[in-house]
Amino acid sequence: MRPSDIVHLHSLSAPTLSPDGARAVFSVIRPDLEEDAYTGALWSVPTDGSAPPRQLTRGTRDDAPVWSPDGRWIAFLRPDEDRRAQLHVLPADGGEPWKVTDHPLGVAGARWSPDSTRLAYTARVPEPGRYVGVEPGKEPPRRITRLKYRLDGLGFTGDRRRQVFVTAPIDPSGEPGEPVRVTDADVDHGAPAWSPDGSLLVFAAARHDTRDTDLVEDLWVCAPEEGAEPRRVTAGDLCAQAPCFSADGATVYFLADELGPDLDDFVGRTTGVWSVPADGSAPPARLTPREGPRATGEVRVTPEGLVTRIENRGAVHLVRLPFAGGEQATLVGGAVQTQSFDHGGGVTVAVVADGSGSGELVRVAEDGEQDLTSFAEGVDPRPMTELVAHTPDGYPVHGWVALPEGEGPHPVVLMIHGGPFTQYGWQLFDETQVHTAAGYAVVMCNPRGSSGYGHEHGRAIIGSVGAVTATDVLAFLDEALRDERLDAARVGVMGGSHGGFMTTWLAAHHGDRFRAAISERAVNAIESFHGSSDIGAFFPGPLYGPPETWVKESPLTYADRIDIPLLIIHSEEDWRCPVEQAQRLFVALRTRGCEAEMLLFPGEGHELSRSGLPSHRVARFEAILDWWSRHL
Repeated sequence: MRPSDIVHLHSLSAPTLSPDGARAVFSVIRPDLEEDAYTGALWSVPTDGSAPPRQLTRGTRDDAPVWSPDGRWIAFLRPDEDRRAQLHVLPADGGEPWKVTDHPLGVAGARWSPDSTRLAYTARVPEPGRYVGVEPGKEPPRRITRLKYRLDGLGFTGDRRRQVFVTAPIDPSGEPGEPVRVTDADVDHGAPAWSPDGSLLVFAAARHDTRDTDLVEDLWVCAPEEGAEPRRVTAGDLCAQAPCFSADGATVYFLADELGPDLDDFVGRTTGVWSVPADGSAPPARLTPREGPRATGEVRVTPEGLVTRIENRGAVHLVRLPFAGGEQATLVGGAVQTQSFDHGGGVTVAVVADGSGSGELVRVAEDGEQDLTSFAEGVDPRPMTELVAHTPDGYPVHGWVALPEGEGPHPVVLMIHGGPFTQYGWQLFDETQVHTAAGYAVVMCNPRGSSGYGHEHGRAIIGSVGAVTATDVLAFLDEALRDERLDAARVGVMGGSHGGFMTTWLAAHHGDRFRAAISERAVNAIESFHGSSDIGAFFPGPLYGPPETWVKESPLTYADRIDIPLLIIHSEEDWRCPVEQAQRLFVALRTRGCEAEMLLFPGEGHELSRSGLPSHRVARFEAILDWWSRHL
């Protein structure tokens, strides 16, 4: 895989099933280097595998399809002339789609009403004189009074709150009617879900008075009407998300994180599946174990139980659990990552990825999965070999090694993931494939602090992030280097975000192990991160300890120990790890005469390597390979 081969990496949206389960609709999105954008269309496939997928739409980036309960319509998102995603509706039996929303900042999160006449969704509502019809530099000044006032990849949030709307009745023959605005509080509201009888919406929002100093998000229900008064159904002590009603409307199921006694500690906490009475008459009950793997994405109600995705040692499995909690049944297991799913008409489909591809649609059955799509092309990935190492005190560290072609010995790149509460795992990873194609062996693991290995594993680094993580990744590297096909004399280290933090830390504390390093979008100085990051008001304390320890825990403190070549990659509009984190490290190294370079990407945020402009993603890869070619 060469850098420009990112054009062959597709992504499938969450699928949506017809009410009878006979057909699935989904979008396929790919990077387009000629347009320097991401393009996509809707596709349809019969779930019995009797025919190949066929393309339904020809938009520039059609996405997020949702089938109506009566089977007549497919709602989806399509950019307007200002590149804002607007809701469109397509007749399921064929025809031209029509636009049903016209919000100045676009829409998201659409759900059909049970009677298929309306759609509930969210849209950001700009303050007058902002974002629309005005040059950004000529807007009036912003008066900031809250800690939570901006978000990486979006920008300022207090002057464009996300509100819940409901469309006018769907009418293909006439002009779209004015939508009903359901919420108007000065907070962001999550995507709504309908009750089975259509009389209520449920959504997540931080509408409580102390929302600026804690991380609580409650669930609220209200009528789908203008001026409706929301009623809280959770207890003010969880960060709740992705709600849905039970079949009888009496219960709300959702995902949530516990937040500790001060309601601000999210580090390493395993997201669980929860339930609460829809009338709020009892407190929420956790249905999955606190010490177990993390639930992710969403939870769906099926006749047989609740279906969700669970992280598990680099895999993401699709599981079903009883409505009251208890033993889980694995629907999709093994060395795979389930990215999304849907259930309808007695049929379950899922988008599943493994080490050979970036995700395909399968039908889930008791005797295994039936492949429904095969969009992979142009990339022949190198396989990953699973490996378990042990630290000096015996702690197991799980990960993978990927080798290039040839006998070796090959130069080695140790990659460290971000988060830290996330995981490397079983799916095609462009970083790994570009490196192996260029002749480098890739070593990557899930050290303590990663998700997918339980509550204690995720929280084990609190107060000693650099030292504990370094113990694990170096033990794993040592185990990988026992293979003579890896050249222990030519090793580089790289990572982004938390991985960038660890790269700088390792370059300072264990620089003798490496020839060179690449630190991307890193946290380098915790004290200034606290004041400048979009999450800085909450993130340092739980993970890095009290303020008096931040200097000791900051990689920048030890920059005077770095004497290996270091490439710093950062985005100019990164608000998660602001660009000053890169600039301070660069100045500290260059003023000492250390070999250091800084590569800055204009117009990009923290997610450059995953969703930045295709041309920027290619340029980033080319710079990385150039750096390794000079030093490894």
